[in-house]
Amino acid sequence: MKLRLCIFFLALVIFHGISPARAGAQTQKDYLSSIEADKIREADSPNERIYLFLTFADDRIKKLQYELEHPSENRHVEMVNSLLNAYVGCVDDAADLIQLGIEKQQNIRKGIDLMASRTKDFLVILQKIPTDAPDAELYKDNLDDAMEGTRDASKEAEAAKKNVAPPPVRRKK
Repeated sequence: MKLRLCIFFLALVIFHGISPARAGAQTQKDYLSSIEADKIREADSPNERIYLFLTFADDRIKKLQYELEHPSENRHVEMVNSLLNAYVGCVDDAADLIQLGIEKQQNIRKGIDLMASRTKDFLVILQKIPTDAPDAELYKDNLDDAMEGTRDASKEAEAAKKNVAPPPVRRKK
């Protein structure tokens, strides 16, 4: 009986020792580099985090445009799909930060304005991606998801402009 109890507690201690390590490894987004994840973590305000996510999304869009203009001989479709998924992840995370900022009544006006303007630019770029190319069928679903996610983020930003806490008013003495 004591042996079983000791084994149980030993297994419990080992399990708890492994779980935090796994949890820490899973918190980093798979579409962000470790440097990008560190920048997000170190950002002081939600506005900075939104700015960073939108900057990373812009980077993915530029890489996507380059890949489409200069297709690699191998892994072209895989690269396009990966960049589209990474782009959507960045835009979705920025939109999530806006929603969280509104719930916490934080001053995220700059982030909302940036999201509203950048998503319009992103949508124009995404709409220019050819869907009649021979391999377009292999990335069309991800492209449609990226356009839908961008439209949703743009709509959320426009709605958030109305819901964000008003700016502080300075009183005259």
